[in-house]
Amino acid sequence: MAGDSVSRFWDALFRMPDARNFVNIINNSVVLYLSGLAAAICFRMKLFNIGVEGQYRVAVFAAAVFAGQAWLPGYLNTAVAVLVAMLVGALWAGIAGLLRATRGVSEVISTIMLNSIAGTLVAYLLRQVGERRGETMTTTPLPRDSWVGGIPLIPGEASKVYGFAVLAVLAGVAYWLILNRTRFGFELRATGASQPAALASGVDVKRMVVMAMLLSGAVAGLVGMPLLFGTDHAYASTFQSGIGFTGIAVALLGRNHPIGIALGAIVFSFLIEQSNVLDIVAQVSPDVVVVTQGVIVMSVVIAYEVVRRYRNTAEQRGVARSMGGPSGKQETEGVVA
Repeated sequence: MAGDSVSRFWDALFRMPDARNFVNIINNSVVLYLSGLAAAICFRMKLFNIGVEGQYRVAVFAAAVFAGQAWLPGYLNTAVAVLVAMLVGALWAGIAGLLRATRGVSEVISTIMLNSIAGTLVAYLLRQVGERRGETMTTTPLPRDSWVGGIPLIPGEASKVYGFAVLAVLAGVAYWLILNRTRFGFELRATGASQPAALASGVDVKRMVVMAMLLSGAVAGLVGMPLLFGTDHAYASTFQSGIGFTGIAVALLGRNHPIGIALGAIVFSFLIEQSNVLDIVAQVSPDVVVVTQGVIVMSVVIAYEVVRRYRNTAEQRGVARSMGGPSGKQETEGVVA
């Protein structure tokens, strides 16, 4: 694809990042981690929420408009804006949940359509309430006392890790606790494992579909917060896109486990950051990194599927052997007699 040697490609890809690039990797990982968590919530229930992209875009736009008005002082303005983002993201995802629960509309189709609607709606509203700066439209800049400062990770390095990294860690802990230590989490996992069995045990499956989409949308609303309050300080027409789709791949790579998602986010963030090195050092197109990401996800998914089928086959053979043992023969002879 690039017309260069494979060894040069790998040497450039795994070149040790400098301090600034390392901080960039951590910061990108924070954003991708939140996106992966949002997708994983629905994955645990066998729902495919492709709408994280649209959900975080409408959410961050709403938060930027609210925070830019500076109705509240300092970090109170920030906190309420974050809640606004979570609410808007939840409501936007809830549309797909309601359609699935009440009309049986596939969440894949509805969330894809909602992504397109979200992009068009945000662009229209930005033209109505935004202001032009150069060739871009942007919302009113956030007041400085509402900015969330970074965390100095490397001494002497100007770049800092997003302050919202703490929120991402808390979100991961909350995700694990909710799924593994609450009745809601048990019902969500049970519904994902078998909807008929969950329904027979008294679980309101339709309610769980809506609740899962609402929770996923609320987490999706957090995706753009590190960028909004950490670096951009306004929503512009050039605001970073594609985070939601990458988050889906991160969740698949991490097998919907909070630690696995974190590792997947770091891997993807590393590849994204190193794409610049490939372009400069090895003159390799950054698109090769996208192909590499796809190969990694496919390899992991296929490997887990092979292991799952092997385990199922082994269990079936074990049951067959136990039924064919001495006790099984005695029971069979008794029935025939």
